[in-house]
Amino acid sequence: MPSLFEGLQIRGLEFHNRVFVSPMCQYSSEDGFAGDWHLVHLGSRAVGGAALVFTEATAVTREGRITPQDLGLWKDEHVEPLARIVRFVRGQGSRAGMQLAHAGRKASTYRPWDGKPGSVPASEGGWTAVAPSAVAFEGYATPAALTAQAIQLVVRDFTAAARRAREAGFEVVELHAAHGYLLHQFLSPLSNQRSDRYGGPFENRTRLVREVVEAVRSEWPERLPLFIRLSATDWVEGGWDVEQSVELARALGPLGVDLVDCSSGGLVAHAKIPVAPGYHVPFAERIRREAGVLTGAVGLITEPPQADRIVRAGQADAVLLARELLRDPYWPMRAARELGQSASWPAQYLRAAPSGATARPAPPDVPD
Repeated sequence: MPSLFEGLQIRGLEFHNRVFVSPMCQYSSEDGFAGDWHLVHLGSRAVGGAALVFTEATAVTREGRITPQDLGLWKDEHVEPLARIVRFVRGQGSRAGMQLAHAGRKASTYRPWDGKPGSVPASEGGWTAVAPSAVAFEGYATPAALTAQAIQLVVRDFTAAARRAREAGFEVVELHAAHGYLLHQFLSPLSNQRSDRYGGPFENRTRLVREVVEAVRSEWPERLPLFIRLSATDWVEGGWDVEQSVELARALGPLGVDLVDCSSGGLVAHAKIPVAPGYHVPFAERIRREAGVLTGAVGLITEPPQADRIVRAGQADAVLLARELLRDPYWPMRAARELGQSASWPAQYLRAAPSGATARPAPPDVPD
């Protein structure tokens, strides 16, 4: 099996290692626009040597933001500030990834550091959230149930955002169907109480995800990868679970999904989650084995030997780090040194690199 610092080929894209930056919300946008914070935050992780740098969950519509300060891609004017970031990330040898998201019933909330629970009222710039059903997340305002016509608008919103992502130069798109946001809300019977073709049995509850995947794949260039993030389980009896995740992953592979980014939880506040180092890895391993798709593992992966073992054991094809990369943007270069594996460095930093390190080239362009 490959090691953490061996390349990974997905469609026409070559990743120079298997350390990916997991999407991490920054809550630092105005009207959805990327700014200097996003350039420095994402650019630092590219300088640090991660092969793929994902944006935070980026809203495909204004009403799909988690908070009023979320990044967005619902209008053409958002493209150029993001393109600036992509140019820098690629210049450091990394691939730039865009995670597209709609928060559904978990929209219009305060930033974590605001110290206020629940939904932002209209008087403070909030809005009415939407969902599969008029069932609120604990402590939040009750959302409006989407009509069948509005569901088709959601599909178009994801597709239009994917087009804008490519215009900005992104080379990977990930669809966010985890953590209790809109696509996950349709998957889980705990939040989806519809009686039409989008609710009830598995085939219906997964319909929106499949429609979004097909629509985005038709817009996204054939030679570029499409990922999806799934919460493999709700950790609540009667909810979405790993067996359904495997079945969905099997269906999504033929529709053009190249990698399943395996997380869990987020749908209900009362779930009891057995958090421990690498606690999502068994999900990534099972989906990889039983659905026959590439997977990414995330969740308290902090130490280089731990990450390397996950890849070498065939439990996942890549690891996605979040909080550890907030603590140490240069984790990939440190990890390669600790593991005795080779990793290229920015030319500007070579004076501090281990003996024999080489400058990191920009990745080649992949034609559409």
